[in-house]
Amino acid sequence: MSVFGPVVKIHPVVLASICDSYERRNEGASRVIGTLLGTIDKHSIEVTNCFSVPHNESEDEVAVDMEFAKNMYDLHKRVSPTEVIIGWYATGFDITEHSVLIHEYYSREATNPIHLTVDSALQSGKMNIRAYVSAQMGVPGKTVGVMFTPLTVKYIYYDTERIGVDLLQRTRLASTRTKGLTSDLSQVGGSAARIQDMLTTVLAYIEDVLSGKVTADNSVGRFLMDLVNKVPTISPEDFENMLNSNINDLLMVTYLSNLTQAQIALNEKLVLL
Repeated sequence: MSVFGPVVKIHPVVLASICDSYERRNEGASRVIGTLLGTIDKHSIEVTNCFSVPHNESEDEVAVDMEFAKNMYDLHKRVSPTEVIIGWYATGFDITEHSVLIHEYYSREATNPIHLTVDSALQSGKMNIRAYVSAQMGVPGKTVGVMFTPLTVKYIYYDTERIGVDLLQRTRLASTRTKGLTSDLSQVGGSAARIQDMLTTVLAYIEDVLSGKVTADNSVGRFLMDLVNKVPTISPEDFENMLNSNINDLLMVTYLSNLTQAQIALNEKLVLL
């Protein structure tokens, strides 16, 4: 847990990119490093992207390809101009002496950058992910050292990332560690089943509170009231008409898209004649 400072919110694509860089590292390399990209607000730092940076490291010295890092960041700005450099990452469990030198470079590229460590080798038995900020320490006029203070790390995701995470989770139970993509209808069915399970849990909690088996929690009650208020008041007939209208619109769009594909395929064949 952090002593002070913002909350670091990490997206799954960042962790996947770091692990991929570690698996593709050069022969003999003990770890990989890279630049973290994202956005910063008053209370949090959101890490949305990253890229690896080539470097050579030995017991005595470390050399980082700063020109490569600069060129990669320029390319990223063309695609995502809102993402800025917020720090850097390194695989491994501990902070090394070379980490201080690398952190000094990123301190010139960003204000108070964060340092993210990912234990990709599972040295502690699991993939520990930690974030730090640096602070100067020492007596004025004397040798100044650097202290890395831990920050709170949370994991967030976009809806599109959730689909990939759910698919990766299903591969854990497969004997071949592979899993194919599900159809749209299967995804709708799975989502409906999860909603039904959550509603069952809520109803069981409400029944236990009413029967006196569980003490009522005011915060849970406020969440449930907010959930009920968000459900639109609509009659069954109006809901059925709205659903049928949306289905007809979807079928029309599907028909027009198939018709367009057929026209394009026919045109290509006529051109080749």
